[in-house]
Amino acid sequence: LDSIPQSRQPAEAVLKAWGQQNRYAGSKDRRAVADRVYRVLRARGRLVWAMGGREDGRALVIGSLSLIDGLSLEEIEALHSGEGYGPRPLSKQERSRITAPAGELPGWVAAGLPEFVVEDFKTTFGDRWAEEAEGLMAPRAPIDLRVNAARTTKAAVEAELIEAGLSPEPTPWSAWGLRLGAEPPPNIQALDAFKNGRFEIQDEGSQLACWLAGAQPGTTVVDYCAGGGGKTLGLAQAMGGQGNLVAGDVVQKRLNNIRPRLERAGIEADLRLLGQNGGGIEDLNDQADLVF
Repeated sequence: LDSIPQSRQPAEAVLKAWGQQNRYAGSKDRRAVADRVYRVLRARGRLVWAMGGREDGRALVIGSLSLIDGLSLEEIEALHSGEGYGPRPLSKQERSRITAPAGELPGWVAAGLPEFVVEDFKTTFGDRWAEEAEGLMAPRAPIDLRVNAARTTKAAVEAELIEAGLSPEPTPWSAWGLRLGAEPPPNIQALDAFKNGRFEIQDEGSQLACWLAGAQPGTTVVDYCAGGGGKTLGLAQAMGGQGNLVAGDVVQKRLNNIRPRLERAGIEADLRLLGQNGGGIEDLNDQADLVF
């Protein structure tokens, strides 16, 4: 939590680096740490306010144990024994902050928003601004999956997930989407169905963008800013594995990350490293049926 605001990397990358540097933490520990970090980030404004303006990671975690988990002072103190890898005991100031009467929360704190965006929310949503903000910021987002039609059926993946103890539901709009609840966080990537490319993790909004693009079998499709390749895979599914799919990006590392996803899904694509001004696909001039 202290590293994230100091880094230009997203939280996910900072967490991955932390896990690589702290091998004493097992996979369950790393998942628990990641879950805590994201809980804190979603409630950061409220936690800073509750901890008297302190913004360091320790204060935010202590505040989250009280405000989010609802732990008592005694339970929080038991976690801060200073033994082994445990954090040092609570200070007098920390005890006083988590036992102080809550008082009336400012509107932006209660809604979980940074204070500077409140006026924009009020302009956009009117009297519903706090309700909209709370719905957006407070809960952990559900996990959406896109079933790989080239490998299996939606019903088969749904059955696999249920057998694994999960409770999938169809996404409201995407024909190939399944949705899992966020709590408790499921370890999706450990499932055979994921490892063998029968589904991918992809928000329903991204799935819909691929369908609405209108990719067709037998056409030439260019995913011009492929990034991590999620929509590349979605476009390939819309093409039914037939045609010419070209994925480009200006960062080689991103393209490298697409390769194992393509292999897992059984999909072929022409990966192109683009120049900083977008060059690298001139040979496709007047040939592409769709540029995404």
